[in-house]
Amino acid sequence: MLDVNPGLILWTIITFVIVLVILRAVAWKPMLAALTAREESIRDALREAEDARAQAKLLLEENRRQLAQAEEQSQLLIKEGRVMGDRLKAEILEKANSSSRHMIEQAKEEIRREKDSALLRLRAEVSDLVVAAAGKMLDANLDTPKQRQLAEAALRDITKGA
Repeated sequence: MLDVNPGLILWTIITFVIVLVILRAVAWKPMLAALTAREESIRDALREAEDARAQAKLLLEENRRQLAQAEEQSQLLIKEGRVMGDRLKAEILEKANSSSRHMIEQAKEEIRREKDSALLRLRAEVSDLVVAAAGKMLDANLDTPKQRQLAEAALRDITKGA
């Protein structure tokens, strides 16, 4: 049954070696070249990924720095806006106060003028009444300008005494 045949063993070894040499020439070298190329492309991809990660880290730091700078500028703008608003408020209040003081002064001046005008009219009216009363009391016949002068002199004396 099991018989060892040395010729078959020899031919099997020779055939195996020939197939091994053919496979080495035909399949082994291209397979090794493909594996080497694949290994090199993986190394390149890892290198590029590492470079991209470093670049992304730099960009992240730059973005953080710019964000902090923008936050600082926005805080500065808000502060300047508040200062400007306060200054504008103070200017508006000062203008309003100045305007109200001016209006009060104008009103006082108007009141004084009206008072003086009313006093002049009152003096004229009183002098006319005094002249009329004096004319009736004295039953004298004085001319009107002279009566007015006498009444005004009497009024001046009365107002100096008051």
